[in-house]
Amino acid sequence: MKIGGIKPARGATRAKKRRGLGPASGLGGTAGRGHKGQRARSGSGSKVPRWFEGGQMPIQRRLPKRGFTNFTRVEYQVVNVGALERFGKGEAVNKETLRAKRLIDRGDMPVKLLGDGDVKDAFQVSVDAASASAKSKVEAAGGSVTIPEQRKYRARGERKPASRA
Repeated sequence: MKIGGIKPARGATRAKKRRGLGPASGLGGTAGRGHKGQRARSGSGSKVPRWFEGGQMPIQRRLPKRGFTNFTRVEYQVVNVGALERFGKGEAVNKETLRAKRLIDRGDMPVKLLGDGDVKDAFQVSVDAASASAKSKVEAAGGSVTIPEQRKYRARGERKPASRA
């Protein structure tokens, strides 16, 4: 078998309808376009966008506009302090170890520690964000929470500080 010899299954295709006028075409005097009207005409004036509703108020104008998407929102993967009991005493808790214990799914999204549950052992937790209650619970058990320093953006028009080397 060769690629050039492959054909569709018998009966799977049918001959294209040859648009034209006259009795021989099988489409009569209107060529399958119905009688008169915008879509029966030829030329560029007869092309109508798919969303056009014939002059009726379009759906995107009939429906109310509600809400918006906040493009600056940061989506966190959430881990509660109660889930840290899966770790051994003094074990480091970070993105890699959380993923290994299947407490988070993705390694490319930031992680936030929340305060639901209790902590008995001391952990060195390194996450992207933590609630105040989670931080206090981990520190009360003798552990520590380290959060990377947030990037500081300059205001528009503000100059870079001169580097003194």
